[in-house]
Amino acid sequence: MRVAALAALALLLPATARALDCRDVTWEGLPFAVCEVDARAERLSLFLNDAGGQPYGSFAAVEADHGPLAFAMNAGMYHEDRRPVGLYREAGRDLAPLVTQPGPGNFGLLPNGLLCLSGDGAFVVESLAYAAGARACDSATQSGPLLVIGSELHPRFLPDSDSRHIRNGVGTSADGSRAVFAISDSPVTFHEFARFFRDGLGLPDALYLDGSISRLYAPPLGRDDWGLALGPIVGLLAADARP
Repeated sequence: MRVAALAALALLLPATARALDCRDVTWEGLPFAVCEVDARAERLSLFLNDAGGQPYGSFAAVEADHGPLAFAMNAGMYHEDRRPVGLYREAGRDLAPLVTQPGPGNFGLLPNGLLCLSGDGAFVVESLAYAAGARACDSATQSGPLLVIGSELHPRFLPDSDSRHIRNGVGTSADGSRAVFAISDSPVTFHEFARFFRDGLGLPDALYLDGSISRLYAPPLGRDDWGLALGPIVGLLAADARP
């Protein structure tokens, strides 16, 4: 069983280290699209508002201002006016505050967390740990719930849950070098999605980004999802990606 598990894992991981590796994978019969970034070698960026202070709302609007994207994904929950629900920090400046209290919906299902980007790489950090100064972030976006925390699944996830949705999220390695963005191509439970990050992708920490508006822009896969206008967006500019 151990050999079989390792063989299955090898099918999910990129054969060689690359700046950006987008691929379709199937794990335990469930289809996913993933884009993996070498977060120490490449510069992941967050995008929210244009120079006039208006939300970008789409991948195309980001490209119009910044040039072609190598890949992008929605990066957190937002209010009707597309203001981030929790912490949003871009280029060293907080545009929305950290939220640490429990609340309604998936965001308030504590523990939640944030995607932290810095010169050391990309890290998923629990919100209270961030508030206590666990890690400095050049840019960050908060969402919730955490899917995986220190290789443990969120304690509220049920193996027999019947709540299935298209979901997207991000997982990171302990050293910050691997940032893997994933979207399910069929409805999945939180438990299945979290296990995909931990057991399928071998990542100790992962954060849920959203469900109803989950979208991926991945030219290597011929994919440009459309739908509701977005709030925060995370992406890798083509100019910042090594060949």
